[in-house]
Amino acid sequence: MDNLALITIILPFIGAFVVGLIKNEQLFPKVATIFAAAATLGALFIAQQWHNAAQTSVHYDIIAFGHTVIFGLTFDAVSTLIGVAVVGLGFLIVLYSCGYLTTKNKEHSHPPMPRFYAFLLIFIGAMAGLVYSSTLIGQLLFFEITGACSWSLISYYQTPKAQSSAMKALIITHVGAIGLYLAAAFLFSQAGTFDLVALEQQDPTTKTVVLFGVMFAAWGKSAQLPMQIWLPNAMEAPTPVSAYLHAASMVKVGVYIFARAVMSAGEIPTVVGNVGLIMAMITLVYGFLMYLPQTDLKRLLAYSTITQLAYIFIGLSLFALGSKLALIAAIAYIFNHAFAKSLFFLVAGSLAYATGGRSMPRLQGIIQKMPLVGAAFGVAALAISGVPPFNGFFSKFPLFAAGFSLGEQQTWITVMMIIALVESTATFAWLLYKFGQCVLGKPSEDVQNAQPLTLSMNIVLIVLMVMSICSSFIAAYWLEMPWLA
Repeated sequence: MDNLALITIILPFIGAFVVGLIKNEQLFPKVATIFAAAATLGALFIAQQWHNAAQTSVHYDIIAFGHTVIFGLTFDAVSTLIGVAVVGLGFLIVLYSCGYLTTKNKEHSHPPMPRFYAFLLIFIGAMAGLVYSSTLIGQLLFFEITGACSWSLISYYQTPKAQSSAMKALIITHVGAIGLYLAAAFLFSQAGTFDLVALEQQDPTTKTVVLFGVMFAAWGKSAQLPMQIWLPNAMEAPTPVSAYLHAASMVKVGVYIFARAVMSAGEIPTVVGNVGLIMAMITLVYGFLMYLPQTDLKRLLAYSTITQLAYIFIGLSLFALGSKLALIAAIAYIFNHAFAKSLFFLVAGSLAYATGGRSMPRLQGIIQKMPLVGAAFGVAALAISGVPPFNGFFSKFPLFAAGFSLGEQQTWITVMMIIALVESTATFAWLLYKFGQCVLGKPSEDVQNAQPLTLSMNIVLIVLMVMSICSSFIAAYWLEMPWLA
């Protein structure tokens, strides 16, 4: 598994180099798709090998100086499941981009450039490296690579607003990285290692410092208060970038590294769970209030993503307070939300490609003119809202069950969960209203004049619609393994 994981991590980097050498604009999107597909097969084979080995957790030390492991790999139910999601979705986004990034795009008539595909491939490789990394130093390395790639991809169109948004994302997420630097340094000073598994043997003070450091970095990457402002501005990026970085991968870096830290910490100081839960609830309410007045579909989805990530932080904080069910719910949420929100972003991209805009008041009657996009809009809205049988329900239900169970001993947690339940219900009502406004009725002028989508875009929308139902069953099967024993 270790060699296969290294190949999966390195392949996209090699692909980026190859793409950079190709000058034929008809060829480099296809080459990028091939490398992304190969990396996806690697992630699937890793998951299969781990499953066949029937082991709860496997670690490999790759780079070490003396007795200090600098970089290693860890394979368990969490890393193998999320690895498939971030690499597989990367492949789907590359495939979608082959149809989206053309001069036929009504919103951005822009010929494809090699640097888009090169940096997207590097991002896929960095995400694989971060997910499989067993050390804080390894996580930090790939954390920084994703930051650099996001700067390039957000500023792809090279407009002043895009460049400003890219710089804001780079600065804020790198400010968050300070927490990860401090966490790695403090763990090494106390334990003589960067390996996360060593955290379990440390005293409560060390655990608190390290976990708060990781939490701070997670807030920055996952756009949580007080470092949330970069995400709505990052919508200047091409929509495939928004779908991958700002729904499936980059924003998931934060919740993932925090999940790995709390999973490795053993008995967690209560203050970590309390602070995490309170800040997540504040972010949840903020994100909800901010997306209500939005008329641009992508900005609405950006604020919605902030609230959805807050739910994952709620689950991880509840685990820190003693609920194992909450951890399973949070991991399932990372997996399920990646597919549903990517679908929603690509719906926005498809509408922009076909009609030339994303302003919801100008988008009406989508289902009549673009039935696939209209259906995808409905599936994504229901999945994000947590309506069965879509995947969001199977993330939210166990999370609420865990929260109300803990609330039997601590009343304030029950109050927090009631607030979250109200937000979830209001989200369903609001997205249902937007569905009726945009999808149903007589087509508006923009929709009536819409051009057809390309084959690759249609294929990706269909796959993500299917996964918005099936991913919950995959997660349920995978996470019932005895990995928490």
